[in-house]
Amino acid sequence: MKRKVQFAPGSIYHLYNRGVAKCTICDQEVDYWRFLQGLCLFNDQKTATNILWQLERNRGRLTLRVLREYIQDKNYQRHPLVRILAYCIMGNHFHLLVEELKEGGIIKFMHKLGLGYARYFNNKYERVGSLFQSRFKAVPVEDERYLQYLLVYINVLNPAQLEQPNWKGEGIKDVAKIMQIADQCLWSTHQEYSGKRQSIIIDKGLLGRMFSTSQSYLELVEGVLRGKKYEEIRHLALE
Repeated sequence: MKRKVQFAPGSIYHLYNRGVAKCTICDQEVDYWRFLQGLCLFNDQKTATNILWQLERNRGRLTLRVLREYIQDKNYQRHPLVRILAYCIMGNHFHLLVEELKEGGIIKFMHKLGLGYARYFNNKYERVGSLFQSRFKAVPVEDERYLQYLLVYINVLNPAQLEQPNWKGEGIKDVAKIMQIADQCLWSTHQEYSGKRQSIIIDKGLLGRMFSTSQSYLELVEGVLRGKKYEEIRHLALE
């Protein structure tokens, strides 16, 4: 079936999916790390889906530090398919904000990511069948204001569900608490944008130019939360 959204190099898209029947896709901390490792290594024209298995066999349990060292040791020349601007990995779903760099790059990247991670998860938990619900969803991002609100949604409002599951209906009750949760979350790119961490996974691209300092990003987050501007994007919330 042909997709309604046609991807084009230079354009930005919100990609998301969840586990089939809302099942868990990350059960333990190591699963989240494995997903992030896939975001790193599968975003390459040449990387095969078995690269993580090969690295684990040769180097033991993987971390992003091990991946960084591997890339540096091999003088690894990467040829990314997409620019990953932001991500958030939750227990039963994920969100990505990406810019296509190569013709067909999003389809190829998401195929390798989905196939590689599902193979790992099914083997680990002795399950069979599809892990993700149908094909991943894709929405083109064509408005700068929407792009900025979407960044806050991915980085902050997703982790907020851990503290306030019904924020979509009730609104954000405690902004300071939600900011604290986002600061502590390892599985979104909030720490990269707030200046607390650097990542080999993301390339901020346009968003890096919009928010050249961590303070400008944090001001955006505060403005969206306190001004309840998230109401314009709360339809994006996945259970």
